[in-house]
Formats: sequence, C-alpha cells, structure tokens
Amino acid sequence: MLQEIHQAIDALYPETVEIRRYLHQHPELSFKEYKTAEYIADFYEGLGIPYEKGVGGNGVVATLKGGKPGKTVALRADFDALPIQDAKDVPYKSKVDGVMHACGHDGHTATLLTLAKVMKSYQKELSGTIVFLHQHAEEYAPGGAKPMIEAGAIRNVDAVFGTHLWATTPVGTVQTSKNVMMAGADRFELIIQGQGGHGAYPHETKDSIVIGSQIVTQLQQIVSRRLDPLETAVITVGMFEAGNAFNIIADTAKLVGTVRYLNTEIQEQVIEEMEKIIKGVCIANECTYSFNYKKGYPPVVNHPTEAELIMEVSKKLPEVETVEEIIPVMGGEDFAYYLQERPGAFFFTGAEKEGNHYPHHHPHFDFDERAMPIAAKTLISAYFAYQKS
Repeated sequence: MLQEIHQAIDALYPETVEIRRYLHQHPELSFKEYKTAEYIADFYEGLGIPYEKGVGGNGVVATLKGGKPGKTVALRADFDALPIQDAKDVPYKSKVDGVMHACGHDGHTATLLTLAKVMKSYQKELSGTIVFLHQHAEEYAPGGAKPMIEAGAIRNVDAVFGTHLWATTPVGTVQTSKNVMMAGADRFELIIQGQGGHGAYPHETKDSIVIGSQIVTQLQQIVSRRLDPLETAVITVGMFEAGNAFNIIADTAKLVGTVRYLNTEIQEQVIEEMEKIIKGVCIANECTYSFNYKKGYPPVVNHPTEAELIMEVSKKLPEVETVEEIIPVMGGEDFAYYLQERPGAFFFTGAEKEGNHYPHHHPHFDFDERAMPIAAKTLISAYFAYQKS
C-alpha cells in the first residue's frame, strides 16, 4: 500500500505545485493568516475530512481516522509569511506588497494538503489516525505551536513529525539529528537614555551612540571570552537606532537583537553576562537604560528513536540520495514545543533550486518544488513505520 501511496503523491504533484503557488501569491503575516486558514479549512471540507479551525488562534487541525485500530500520529505544516518584499521575477510572485513566503511555509502547507487528499482514499485500509496540524505564526514568538498545544491539538497524539523544506541543501537530501537539531531563539531590546546636545560640544553630553557602540562591542566578548569554547551561542544586534541630524549628539539609542543557544544553562549565563555589561557601561557613562530580554522558542530536541525512524524510511525512497545526521543549526523553530510534549522528530528536506542560491528570509528566496513530494513521502512513511514500532 505504501508504494501505491507514493505513486499517488507523485500523481498529485501538479496540484501540489498549484496550491503552493497560489499560497505564494497570497501570503499573510504571523497571527494575521485569516484567509490562509479559511483556504485550508475549505480544502478539508471538500475532502470530507473532519477538521477544527481557530485552534489556538488561526490553527487548523484535521483528523483522518483509519478503518483499523492503531496509533495516532500528527504531521505538522506551518503557513505564515514574512514582512519582506518579494523581489523574484516569477509568475507566482507575491501579490501582497511587503509580504512574502520567504521560508517555504507555502510549500509545507501544499505538501500536507495533498498528502491528506491522498490518504483520504486509503482511509478504510489505514491503521491508526493521522492528525494534520496546520500551524499559524511560526515566524514570530510567542508563535502558534504553544497555543495550539494548549488548545488540545495533540491531546490524543502518540507522536509528531514535521519537516522544513531546506533551500540551502540539494534536492534528494534528508537531514535530521538524534538530539538537538535547532537552537533556542530569544529576543532582546535595550534603550539607552543619555543626554543629547550639540555635536561641537560632546563634553556637555552623554552620547548614547558611543555608549551603545561600547555595549555592542562588549556583548561580542561574551561568546569569545566568557563562555566555554566547547559551548555554542550567538549574540546578534540586528537594529541600532539613534539620532536624527548630523550635528546633534543623540539623546537616546535603541538596540534590538537575538540570542541563540543550545542548552538552557548557556542561555542563563548569556543573560547574566549581558546584564552585567549593560549595567557597567551605563554606570561608567552616567546614563540610564531599560533592558527587556524575552525568552523565545526553546531548542528543537529530537527523540532518538523517532529521528532514527526518519533516517530509515528516507533511505528507502529512490529520490533520496543522501541521508545525513547533522550538527545543530542556529535557526529557531517552535516545533520544539511539540517535542517537549510528545515523542517525535523534525527533519530538513533538501530543496535547493538551481540558479537560486538565496537563503531563507531573503527577498529572492525560492525553492525547488520537486522537494515537496519527497517531504510528503517521508512524512507518510514515518507514519507507517511508527505504527509498527
């Protein structure tokens, strides 16, 4: 039966592409994916698969109960877009100004929808239950996974699997980890309150730009000089806003950034060291500050047995040439919350597009659509393998 299912996935490839391109042209930002959620719900309505919408926000959960007893496995796809202007010259370019699917969530959604359509045809022969998790707001903390879990999306689930189309890895590659796969992702905001003045009389001011620059430089020394070299962390200041004239010393500076880590002890050490540096520099410069550190998604930690299962089933796919166990990447994913609640694994499906080598979250981002059937086959193969485990 599994071979027939794989053939059916291939037969629906044109529809998968059509869905993906429609979603790509009609992106919606995190927590505002109202029309996308309706599109997903309408799709399941047409299939005759029971579903619930408005789960934890804009989430949609569809449930396909097989004709035979078995385990319940959830398969997850996210569907929010990013505040980025689509710069690609393609027929399916985003029609929404300043918003685009720059991370592949349109492909995740199209993959799961057509997989559901295939599996509906095999419902009577199916052992167990498939829960199709369509999650909103992955891109922006606090994210959609946690409220969906709190709303009961995986209450009766035995295991959960998910994938990310990975546009920096060749098609035909499947990557996962038996432990930590992706980093925890936090956000911080620092406002420095100095004392502005004329650019010709700096001695009469407390220059927030100079103070902020000192802090940016010293923050980088946390990773290089305060952490164990065998540990991993990233501290990035992505925004530095100050001043509005060439000859005026800025009164206030605003710094916004992210911290990435692989274990919570390092996370706490980084927070402590940041607070020390910020406080020390501001005291030395006789200024005040406001520091707001927001803990975001925890690290994605796969369960070894389920990760091994992903590797085993993907090796059997003729389209897959390489199966790799990888070291953690420093990107974040709120799939982590599902794995804190249930056994499961997250994996990357190679989707690098020839002639387009732009990374995720880039205005020219795109991926090779041939990766979608591979993702679908790996997910459903994992489902069947888990039934036998």
